[in-house]
Amino acid sequence: MADERIEDGITRGRLRRAAPVAGLAARTAGEAVVTSLLRRGKEPDPEQLARRAERYVEVLGRSKGVLMKAGQMMSYVPFSTAVPEENRVLYQAAMSRLQAEAPPMASELAAQVLCDELGSAPEKLFAEFAPIPIAAASIGQVHRARLHNGHEVAVKIQYPGVAEAIDADLKNTELLAVFFQLIRSMVPGFTRIDPKAVAGEISSRIREELDYRIEAAHQSYFANAYDGHPYFHVPHVIEDLSTEHVLTQEFSDGMPWRQALECDQSLKDQWGEAINRFVFGGLRRLHAFNADPHPGNYLFHSDGSVTFVDFGCVKRFDPQQVALMQRVIVATVGQDAEGLLAAMVDSGVFDPAAGLTAIEVLAWYSQSFEMMLAPQPFTITPEMAARTIQHEFSPTGPSSKVVRALNPPPDFVFLSRIDMGLLSVLGELRATADWRAIQNELDFAAPPSTPMGEADLAFWGAPCTPVA
Repeated sequence: MADERIEDGITRGRLRRAAPVAGLAARTAGEAVVTSLLRRGKEPDPEQLARRAERYVEVLGRSKGVLMKAGQMMSYVPFSTAVPEENRVLYQAAMSRLQAEAPPMASELAAQVLCDELGSAPEKLFAEFAPIPIAAASIGQVHRARLHNGHEVAVKIQYPGVAEAIDADLKNTELLAVFFQLIRSMVPGFTRIDPKAVAGEISSRIREELDYRIEAAHQSYFANAYDGHPYFHVPHVIEDLSTEHVLTQEFSDGMPWRQALECDQSLKDQWGEAINRFVFGGLRRLHAFNADPHPGNYLFHSDGSVTFVDFGCVKRFDPQQVALMQRVIVATVGQDAEGLLAAMVDSGVFDPAAGLTAIEVLAWYSQSFEMMLAPQPFTITPEMAARTIQHEFSPTGPSSKVVRALNPPPDFVFLSRIDMGLLSVLGELRATADWRAIQNELDFAAPPSTPMGEADLAFWGAPCTPVA
């Protein structure tokens, strides 16, 4: 197919889109000399490391699609702790940049998208419209605006042509293969993570995110459910200013991730509890996950509450699936080896013919529940999060037999990504709580263990349905 270009410099052609990353892979091979020097204890040149980090960000940001979303996904999972020391500075510098920013499109182009989608120019649609975006991500960017009634809103505008570019990415297996080769070269212990499976998961998610009408429906579902909640806030969607490629919602003013990390630990503990309760309470009450636990999707408030944004990927489950997940959690926390193995087999994670013993499965999965099994209250750290992920997916560790037998169905692959992302966020917050007591509230209708738990119970008027 001949190479083409579309608006804002997004390239359609498969070979052209693969070329920057392939070139980067070739350059990293030459940089093995730097790694060798680092292993000998010599200090790297800070400017050289900065240039390398900038190159990663530039390549991923320019892709405006699958690659950048993949980079963002990897940036919030705590692989950085597992990255060899000689690559850690580069990895953190490059990936952290993807958590909250991306190269934006020109303001004139954003205005044209609004006109095409909503039928009028921004100055007619809104009383005020800021031409400079307040955030730019992989498939769209966000502008601050004010409605004619005085209400402030956030307007998310999709990059024109990004759907075509992403379609080319999804058909270009070489592009994704090179990207994951780069990631795995920096994290050699994660050989268990199947690049094809991860690529497929990212692809499925991005296809759904391309239609903002789907996101609007997801967000409205959560916004209506949590309307008036004292700790969990979800902005309402302005439906008459939302289309397939534009999403307008109430503006939420809160602290972004990096600023929140500088706050007092007691406040970070409250935010960690709020995020944990929102994710797992939502599963039990709404039978749904907001399946993108990314730091950029949270806004933090001084009263301990959190605003949740970006509902482009929401996973819904039926009651039987939720009950099965609860069986897995309760069996693990209760150290019921036979019950855990049975639940894992029933869920399709393991084939009963794999020859695994209940003790082997319990020893493997208990590491993922250290936050509940350890003496309480327990502090989650980045090191603990990385250690958990290493144990859960390492084919050469103490549970290698179990890991090699893993064959989870798509729903459970999805849950693993949510678990990794959530653990990463809580680890960066270094959140401390009695996680076991909170789990007892969710699965056994135990009395609230914190003021936030009391407020949550008062909001709903009844505890979660206990495990049968």
